[in-house]
Formats: sequence, C-alpha cells, structure tokens
Amino acid sequence: METLRVDIQNEQEKRVLLAFLDSLDYNYRIDNESDAVLEQQAKDLASRKADFLAGKASSLPWSETK
Repeated sequence: METLRVDIQNEQEKRVLLAFLDSLDYNYRIDNESDAVLEQQAKDLASRKADFLAGKASSLPWSETK
C-alpha cells in the first residue's frame, strides 16, 4: 500500500477530487490531524528565524559537532 498526499487549495477542489475518487470506487480517508502538526512546525520555524535574525543563534564548526 502507498500513501498519496494531496494539498487541497479550496473546498471546490476537495469536492471535485472526492467525487473523482468515489467514481473510481477508491478507498480513501481524510486526515486533518496533520494540520496541527504543520501549524506547530511553522510556529517553531518562525521562532527560530526570529532568534536567528535577532542574533540569538550560534553555530559550531562541523569538526566540533562530531
């Protein structure tokens, strides 16, 4: 079994896609749980970017991280 992830832009696209899948008698599920994860990741990235731009980030040479 494979998973295909589709980012739907609006409700009309969603209705069309679901109608198409139904017409082919495909089994599918709608997973909205990933939205919360993506929102948290976006918040984390924004926070890290703000820290970096504010000079609060530091780095080490690769040789020291081994």
